[in-house]
This record gives sequence, structure tokens and C-alpha cells, in this order.
Amino acid sequence: MKYSRITGTGSYLPPRIMTNHDLAQFVDTTDEWIVERTGIRQRHIVEHESACDLAEFAARRALEMAGREPNEVDLIVMGTSTPDLIFPSTACLLQGRLGITNGGAAFDVNAACSGFTYALSVADKFVRSGASQCALVVGAETMSKLMDWSDRGTCVLFGDGAGAMVLEPSDEPGIYSTHIHSEGSYEELLNVAAGVSRNREVLLEGKAFLRMKGNEVFRMAVTTLGRIVEETLEANNMTKADVDWLVPHQANIRIIQATAKKLDMPMERVVVTVGEQGNTSAASIPIALDTAVRDGRIQRGQTILLEAFGGGFTWGSALVRF
Repeated sequence: MKYSRITGTGSYLPPRIMTNHDLAQFVDTTDEWIVERTGIRQRHIVEHESACDLAEFAARRALEMAGREPNEVDLIVMGTSTPDLIFPSTACLLQGRLGITNGGAAFDVNAACSGFTYALSVADKFVRSGASQCALVVGAETMSKLMDWSDRGTCVLFGDGAGAMVLEPSDEPGIYSTHIHSEGSYEELLNVAAGVSRNREVLLEGKAFLRMKGNEVFRMAVTTLGRIVEETLEANNMTKADVDWLVPHQANIRIIQATAKKLDMPMERVVVTVGEQGNTSAASIPIALDTAVRDGRIQRGQTILLEAFGGGFTWGSALVRF
């Protein structure tokens, strides 16, 4: 039986930093209010960059770590809710940017903040089946483009960035398993209520903002992530003690702490980047993973649990032997 394994990781954050003090200059908030409720102190914000721009930097770094040339990549799956264009997909744009001409597949997955776990699950199946020999999995977001900068309940939370990983076949795990779910009846709790075929006039007016009912989303996220932790461990006949690192979606420090508690995981074994980066949606897991790999915390052979929750609602996880 073939598995997929991670052979390289990479990430990129745009250089412009917006601190809580910067936000307080134009929205009714304070650094203390934001830190207490979210754990966020700053976030990176694009100026002229697109999601593809960010993705290219992250992808090249992941390929460099894996020792692969771009034209060896035969599959690109990108999780994003902020694509450059309606079409071509941002994954196709990235394929062109990287100079890949081998005819491999490239497509986007939109599962909001769970987008990377969804993309990883899809790519894992391609590699396991033998359909892909070198897959590039990317999460890239420019969430600042969806912000209403007068809404302190949302604009303080989000940031921009991209993360990537390279997957290749392996005789041993690798990725033990992935688990993805959705529940489509909660649209009103977290959405951007405009698009091409619905409420297009709102989009054209430049008012297609992210809206969220934070308390309801928080409660649902904590409950749901607790369940998927149990599901993932049971599927692999593992216990909480078998997990070396938790790499969660970086939404809010309180959600991260609640999930760690479900795992009986001390915060020293949880990769947390939300304080410096905010919520980068589908990019947050691969950025956090790359950060911990490059600073030496995560070592080869360790077991890692990745998990995320996003609008839809969507949620997903992966259990990985790095």
C-alpha cells in the first residue's frame, strides 16, 4: 500500500504589518481588547499582492526544501477563498507562474478556513492512488480584501499569507488519514453574502464583506473540533498521548486552547502563530507547520495533528507522521 508523505514545506507573509495600535487609529478598539479576546497582536496585510503572488513564494520554498524542480510537480491543489480571478483558478495561475508545462492538473478548493485540510485530503488521495508522483498543496489568502474596516468584530481577526507543502509517494506513512466534513445549514453565521450569481450588485458596489456571528461560531467550532480530534485518533487506533504536536487553524487563541484541552495537550506542544499573523484562513495551517519545521520544533518522525474549522460550516483534520 502506498502512502503520501510531506517532503517539503514553505510559507510567505507579505511585508506590511498592521498592529493592534494601527487598527485603533481608525476603528473603535484597543490593543488590550483584541489581545484579551483573540490573542492577536498584529497581522500581515497585502498592499498590491494577490493570492497567487503569495502562493508563489511559499511554493518555491516548499519545492526547495523537497529538492524538487517546479516541472516535477504533476498536481496543484490550492485552498483559497480569495482567488485572484473567477477563472482561471489561482492554482492554474500558480502553475503558469512556476513555469510548469507538463500538463498536470491544477485546481482550487474553497472550504473557507478548512480549505487547506480539504486540499490536503484531495492531494493525499491522488498520491495514494498513483495518479500523482509530486503534488503541491497550497493555502493562500488575502483576507484583508474581504474586511469591512469599520467592523471591529471581524477586521481585527484576519490577515494575509500563504503556505505550501510537497507530497510524494512513500511505502510508509506519511499521512495516516484525513477527515473532512461540512454542514451547510449555518450560512448566516459566517459568510460573504455576495458573488457572481447572487447579490452581484453588492459585489459591484465593493461591499462584499465577511460577516460573522462570533459567539455562535466559537461555540460550534470548539464542539466540532473536539469531535474530529476523537474521530481522527480512533480511525488510527491511537490515543492522545501518541500525538507529539497539534498544528491547529489559527483562528483565535481561545479556540486553540480549547482544542488543546480536548487533547490533554500542553500549550508547549501546540504551534501557535495567531498572535503575530492573525487568522489567515486556509493559509494558517501550512504557515504554522512551516514555521515549526524551520525553527526546529517539529522533527522528522514525530506525529502531528492538523485541524481546522471554517465557514460553510466546514471542518477537517489530518494525522501526519512528519
